[in-house]
Amino acid sequence: MSIAIHPVGPERAADVLAVVRAAFAARPVLDPPADALGESAESIATLLTPGGGLLALDDGRPVGAVVLDPVDDAVYLRRFGVDPDAQGRGLARELVRAALAEAAGRPGVRRAVILARQELPRTIRFWREMGFVETARHDPYVEMARPVPLTAQVPSAEDMRALGERLASYLRAGDVLVLTGELGAGKTTFTQGLGEGLGVRGGITSPTFVIARVHPSLGDGPALVHVDAYRLGGQAELDDLDLDADLDQAVTVVEWGSGVAESLADARLEVRIVRATAATDVDPDADPRLVEIDPVGLRWLGVDLHA
Repeated sequence: MSIAIHPVGPERAADVLAVVRAAFAARPVLDPPADALGESAESIATLLTPGGGLLALDDGRPVGAVVLDPVDDAVYLRRFGVDPDAQGRGLARELVRAALAEAAGRPGVRRAVILARQELPRTIRFWREMGFVETARHDPYVEMARPVPLTAQVPSAEDMRALGERLASYLRAGDVLVLTGELGAGKTTFTQGLGEGLGVRGGITSPTFVIARVHPSLGDGPALVHVDAYRLGGQAELDDLDLDADLDQAVTVVEWGSGVAESLADARLEVRIVRATAATDVDPDADPRLVEIDPVGLRWLGVDLHA
């Protein structure tokens, strides 16, 4: 399967409709029936007009779609669907991530919102796994929302520390950050900035050889627990560190935590650091980073990290 996800507008309404009909026809029969089953090419074009949508193509064949409907500071993900023939291969998750990235790039957008049918617990579980939390119920729908990710270009190590220091102003005891990025990406540099912003004691270095290190606060703020999960074999070994004793009183940062540390807290900040494409023709030594800060859980729904 060679999947490509493209932004689309009303001109691709027929393709979006084809995906919507295939996806929703394969779902259980509901009472009242899903509104999506009554869509036409004209009604889909109308939905696409304000904010467009995304269309996933498998070698040119439409297999996934979502309409992006802007409402105030939110983008509603409507008519989200994957053709049954393309299901079971991770396309739904990729489509959600693409929708979040698209929403994050729009001025003033802070939240993504979906409406899921109460009678479809598997669907609700999927959206929870994608970081959405229930915010309201409008029978027969469950409204779920999550913040959109924040993406920042970071040109230098000093800028990476400054980003960490700025983020620290939003943190409080009990917060968990999960850091991912290749060796040398800047995870520890970012954590040094967090430590400066939190005002904790001790120089922050990579905790690889001790796995976990506690930096007490020099004031009345929370301590910083710095964990390196690189050599941990999984969730069981992380549990052996007994971090639960510190979670409520400290800010916990776990490097190499993806796939291991998410269970520490339902609400967390997932920080992904990658090397951006350097403009070597201008500066041969340039090695900028692209940092994505992805807030997950109810704790972050009302926090504007863009401020």
